[in-house]
Amino acid sequence: MRRQLTAILAGLLLLGAGITETKACTGITLKTPDGKPVLARTIEWGGSDLNSQYVIVPRGYRQQSYVPGGVDGMKFEARYGYVGLAVEQKEFVAEGVNEKGLSAGLFYFPNYGSYETYAPAKKDSSIADLQLVSWILGSCTTVDEVQESIAQVHVVAVDPRASTVHWRFADPSGRQVVLEIIDGKPRFYENKLGVLTNSPGFEWQLTNLNNYVNLFPGSAPTQQLGSTLLAPFGAGSGFLGIPGDVTPPSRFVRAAFYQATAPQAPSAEEAVRQCFQILNNFDIPIGIESARGEKTSGLPSATQWTSATDPTNRVIYYRTMRDSRIRSIDLKAIDFAHVAYRAVPLDNVDRQPIEPIDIH
Repeated sequence: MRRQLTAILAGLLLLGAGITETKACTGITLKTPDGKPVLARTIEWGGSDLNSQYVIVPRGYRQQSYVPGGVDGMKFEARYGYVGLAVEQKEFVAEGVNEKGLSAGLFYFPNYGSYETYAPAKKDSSIADLQLVSWILGSCTTVDEVQESIAQVHVVAVDPRASTVHWRFADPSGRQVVLEIIDGKPRFYENKLGVLTNSPGFEWQLTNLNNYVNLFPGSAPTQQLGSTLLAPFGAGSGFLGIPGDVTPPSRFVRAAFYQATAPQAPSAEEAVRQCFQILNNFDIPIGIESARGEKTSGLPSATQWTSATDPTNRVIYYRTMRDSRIRSIDLKAIDFAHVAYRAVPLDNVDRQPIEPIDIH
């Protein structure tokens, strides 16, 4: 167990250290005509393969939290079954949805936020930040319950040198909140916009949108500048000036405007497809995060997977850097009272399949 924990700590430190590697996530939300939400997000890490898995967790499944020095933190048991997408360890669910439709996900939050200092005397109520999603999905059905539950625990880092994270929680009613832990205290923000990226904090990101009040969909009108006629070069000039880099503030702005101007999909499944199309714009290619001459990881993309969640119909979808087909897991088809716990790699291929066209 000590050897396993040492390996986990090394992985966590790799994830949280090194500002030259891409640590990024972009989240958006679309709604159907009847107001039902569909949540989608990317997860990026350019340093190494996250060895991501999907996990199916039955009701009654018991876990114990990692804490500094061991796996003897808070014990918790799943009241509700859920499906999650995990990174590095099967216990570290980064995105998921439970059988009641509660959605939860973590987003990297480097250099911002600060958890409580771990106190061994409080280990029975201490839970690792990377296991918070698992605990919440197994315990809660609404955003209100999430807020009540968070007040009862101490969120700590397995390794204090690793990056902090913040979280997005949403329920089928359409209500969505962001949780950030600042100076050891949980702070919830109502996320009516439905967008989330990384650092700085959520309130700052909302304020920063005001810097782009000039943007609008469509084309800028032709205008006369003295004796010179100014006309747009092509379509979309109303968005001239929207930031195109991959920093979290720029991705937040771009996601907010792309989401807001997307035509409303007629159904949840069409909204899911639309989410994947929008998030194509946030794929981060390997290389741009590395300095000239720096060795790259050899991954096909820094965007290791993209997911979408339909909490109303209880379906989670994903595609990966190695297989761009959209795959789905329907929670309604799972008997969470009897299904066995399982953790399965997201891909069974190591490169993007190419299908030849038979012309005969």
